[in-house]
Amino acid sequence: MQKFKSVDELVRHLRPEKPVYCIRKESVGKATVFFQKNFPGKVLYAVKTNPHKVILKKLVESGITNFDIASIKELETVKLLSPDAKCYYMNTVKSREDIKEAYFKYNVKTFSLDTKDELIKIIDSTSGAKDLELFIRLSVSNEHAEIDLSKKFGAPTSEAIGLLRLTKQYAKKIGLSFHVGSQCMHPISYSKGIHEIGNVIKKTKIYPDYINVGGGFPSIYPDLKPQPLNNYMSEILKGIKNLKLEKATKLLCEPGRALVAESGSTIVRINLRKKQKLYINDGTYGSLFDAGAPNLIYPSRLITNGRIISKKMTAFDFYGPTCDSMDYMKGPFVLPNNIKEGDYIELGQLGAYGLTFRTQFNGFYSDEIYEVEDNPIMSMYDKETNNEFLVA
Repeated sequence: MQKFKSVDELVRHLRPEKPVYCIRKESVGKATVFFQKNFPGKVLYAVKTNPHKVILKKLVESGITNFDIASIKELETVKLLSPDAKCYYMNTVKSREDIKEAYFKYNVKTFSLDTKDELIKIIDSTSGAKDLELFIRLSVSNEHAEIDLSKKFGAPTSEAIGLLRLTKQYAKKIGLSFHVGSQCMHPISYSKGIHEIGNVIKKTKIYPDYINVGGGFPSIYPDLKPQPLNNYMSEILKGIKNLKLEKATKLLCEPGRALVAESGSTIVRINLRKKQKLYINDGTYGSLFDAGAPNLIYPSRLITNGRIISKKMTAFDFYGPTCDSMDYMKGPFVLPNNIKEGDYIELGQLGAYGLTFRTQFNGFYSDEIYEVEDNPIMSMYDKETNNEFLVA
């Protein structure tokens, strides 16, 4: 992979016609070190967030040995790069074929479920294996999350009680888990989730071997500036202490966005300006999906290439290159007022889901990927990075 000192240097040298994706390995390392130092348990990387081999390799080099996977393809990808990695199949709905392949081909022992029917599938597909680690996923409030995941996954506490009792009979080790939703903006969500786990423990008198607080740890965006991540760790510790467990329980988490968001950015070129609308060469069918329906506002900056830029800043909306009117990113993306056709913009925080959500709709697709060594536009981990961005 070709490397450049900075995004600006890349643009000067390549003058790219297509969108370009940039990887910052150093950002992955910083985030990983933070979680390993501050989270009081095992850190599982959520592979769905960004399965690029450069990212996975850097995570392994930084000490990550546990991975949250949601498909056989993710499992294969991890095992090719790190054969000794432990993979946790935390998707609560899996095909019988995938369960069988994960267990017998890849030696995966750990599975998540939220229904009796899924438990039966796991038992049948592993031929009644006696070495399973099974996690019951609880449904908890996603009230502080920017992207609500509670409607699809998780058993209500009333159902989880019976499911835990049943699952305990078939598992060598048992775990309880939850997910507070993606981009969770308040640490209290984690202690509330742990409290729900406490209610299940009190009703069943079953003490889990594992408690998995899931993912949802946030990154920073121009209009979403979460509390310091240390506050999240403190809230988790407080919640665990309040359970007053009679036996030692191992703690797990599944960060994705918080580990890799800052590691990626996309360089786009303006094809047309219509007043406060910018038509760019990437969009919601490409790497900018989260700026569509979820309406995340990426940090943005004009790549000046030495030309004079206006001091007046203007709020813009973006439109992608496809013929679909849904290829629209509301913004506001605050940029210099004299921005024009042919200018390049860097959009940050795309290490999370930027690569994974790309499609080839209308034939628009770019796989131009380069490594850069400059700092991300915004950072939760680097005090030297300027996080003061205008939001209209």
